[in-house]
Amino acid sequence: MTLRLRLLLMIGISMILLWGGVALWMLHGLDKEMHRTLDQRLAMSAHMVAGLMSQNPAAWDGRTGKAGASTLSLPAAAKGLACQVSLRGEVIARTPGAVPEAMATAASALGFFDREIRGEHWRSYTLESHGLRVTTSDRLNERDTLLGNVMLAAAVPFVVALVGSLVVLWFGVGSGLLPLERLRQALASRTAETLTPIPDKPMSRDLLPLVNTLNHLLGRMSETISRERRFTSDAAHELRTPLTAIKTHLQVARITHGKDTEEAMDYAEEGVARLQRTLSQLLTLSQVEGAFSWNDGRVAEAHEVARLAMRDAAPDAPERIALDSDGNRAELALPQALAVTALRNLLDNALRHSPAANSVRLEIRHSPETVSFHVFDRGPGLSDDELALATQRFWRRGSGRGSGLGLSVVAAIAERFDGSFELRRRPDGGLEAQLTLPGIQPTSAKQAPLFEKPAN
Repeated sequence: MTLRLRLLLMIGISMILLWGGVALWMLHGLDKEMHRTLDQRLAMSAHMVAGLMSQNPAAWDGRTGKAGASTLSLPAAAKGLACQVSLRGEVIARTPGAVPEAMATAASALGFFDREIRGEHWRSYTLESHGLRVTTSDRLNERDTLLGNVMLAAAVPFVVALVGSLVVLWFGVGSGLLPLERLRQALASRTAETLTPIPDKPMSRDLLPLVNTLNHLLGRMSETISRERRFTSDAAHELRTPLTAIKTHLQVARITHGKDTEEAMDYAEEGVARLQRTLSQLLTLSQVEGAFSWNDGRVAEAHEVARLAMRDAAPDAPERIALDSDGNRAELALPQALAVTALRNLLDNALRHSPAANSVRLEIRHSPETVSFHVFDRGPGLSDDELALATQRFWRRGSGRGSGLGLSVVAAIAERFDGSFELRRRPDGGLEAQLTLPGIQPTSAKQAPLFEKPAN
């Protein structure tokens, strides 16, 4: 069902129900008013005839209470109306066409009276004045006919107006939805590669919020597709380099012997390890930025995360990492595996760029709502331009041996769980890497669903 037809049905049915109810209410009131008016006509006719008869000395002998010698007659009444005058049960005057049975029955009781005579329904009014009993009657079918004509005269314009309103509404809805149809046609005419913003002029003011939302969505899609294309290109280049080196070293090992073969195999093994690290970081990055669920049911405690990250970053030289903490226990509002991965990447990056004689310091700082990990190194540091590029995928300074994804993974984890990541130059040389992660409040055990927070 089209939007135009749905709107027409909703508004049309509402109009029909509303105005139909109003029409029934009006017709019901009209029916009551018509019957009241016709009853008043009967009563007024009876009073008028009684007044005239009381003033006519030739009609009846007021002193003796007997009818006069002359024959009395009444002129024909209006259509459907009959009148009869009687004196002590004797009819002295009657309009032509009056049914005697109806008049006689009605004259036996004062006031209004309904009676069916010869298959016809009559309504009568009887009045007694100056010894005279005056009865006026009319046929109810005449009333029904009159009421039907009045209702028809009122209903026909109403129905015509209602049908006309629906026709006007049909074209009005179509005209009102025309800007939306133009927008649909503009979107339908676009190709899958067209992600440029939709022009907002000329555009209905009511559709501007929708157009702005669509343009915002198109902009995000364009940025995402561009980033993914760049990521695919960089990933292909980064994977091709170690694969080429591995292939070359294997070929050298095949054609050489002795020490040269062992050296070639060592280089090939090193290339495999680099390729494995790159693939592992790519997999972690795709899972962090995707809809992958990391909730393993285990609570990440800050000191336990630091211990595991230090063990993984420096398994052969644990003395190179110095831990500084106040000893307070704090739980993190993210899975332990991701917290360990992010902190391990920071420590690994700091160890790689610091001289072997210098140690790396790890500080854990607590606040009411967050836990911050600060990693200090003694490396050469980065310039302002290099700091801006440090979290980009596959960026390395010079011919670094890393995968170029470590800090990108850290930034992605911090962003997914509403944390923050920042690199700063130290006054005495080296860098300070600050990773701030949300903590679980002791009185709020309902923070666990943060593990399932979808990626942006």
